[in-house]
Amino acid sequence: MKILAIESSGAKASAAILDGEALIIEKTGPFKVTHSETLMPMISECFEESSLKPEDIELITVSGGPGSFTGLRIGSATAKGLGFALGKDIVHVPTLDAMAVNFEGSGKVIVPMMDARRSQVYTGIYEFEGGKLNVLLAGCAMPAEELIDIINERFAGREVIFLGDGTPVFGEMISEKCTVPYEIAEGENALQRAKSVGILGCRLAEQGYIISAADEAPEYLRPSQAERVRAEQSGN
Repeated sequence: MKILAIESSGAKASAAILDGEALIIEKTGPFKVTHSETLMPMISECFEESSLKPEDIELITVSGGPGSFTGLRIGSATAKGLGFALGKDIVHVPTLDAMAVNFEGSGKVIVPMMDARRSQVYTGIYEFEGGKLNVLLAGCAMPAEELIDIINERFAGREVIFLGDGTPVFGEMISEKCTVPYEIAEGENALQRAKSVGILGCRLAEQGYIISAADEAPEYLRPSQAERVRAEQSGN
C-alpha cells in the first residue's frame, strides 16, 4: 500500500512516501520556514524523485496534533485537499504517538517533549513491547516539572529517552531533577518525522482507524493563545 505521510506540527515540516511501513522517500523542510511555503513543494519532490504519481497513493496519513496551531492547520488542510482531489481516505495520526515510533526497538521508555510555552510541554510516555506500542501516559499538556516527577516516581531503574523541541528548553531542569538514567535524543529522530507518521498511520489503517477527507481536523489538546487571551480578558 502506497502511503503519503504529512508532518507539520513542529518547526520543520516533512513529507514522505512509504510502501506499507517501508520508506521510499522523505523530505524535510528548513527550520522555522512557513509550512505553507514548503509542504506542497516537498510533496511534489517526493513524487518526482520516487517516480510515483499522486494517483498511485492509496492512503494519506497526517500528523494530527498537538503542536503548532498554524502548522497543524496547514497540514490538515493539505491532507484534506489531497484527499478530496485524489478520492483517498485519511488516517489522523496522534503526533506524540508518532514521535515514539522514532525510537521503536530502543528498549527504552520514550518521552516526547514538545514545547507548549508557559513552562508546559505536550507529552506522553511510551514503550514498545513485542513490536506493540504501549501508551503509558496518554498525550496531554502539563508542566515540565510535573512530567519529570512522574518519570522519577513510575520508572525508577528504567532507561528513558527524551525527544522533541522541548528538550533544549527544559534540558537544565531535566539534568537537575531527573533521577532515572536518561538520554536526550539527537539527529533526525530527535524531532517529528513524516516517516513515523506513515508507519504508525499504516498500522492504524490496518486496525480500521480511517476517516474521510471531510472528517479530517487537527487535535490541539488545549485552546490557542488567542483563545486563552480572549478568555482571560472576559474573566472566564
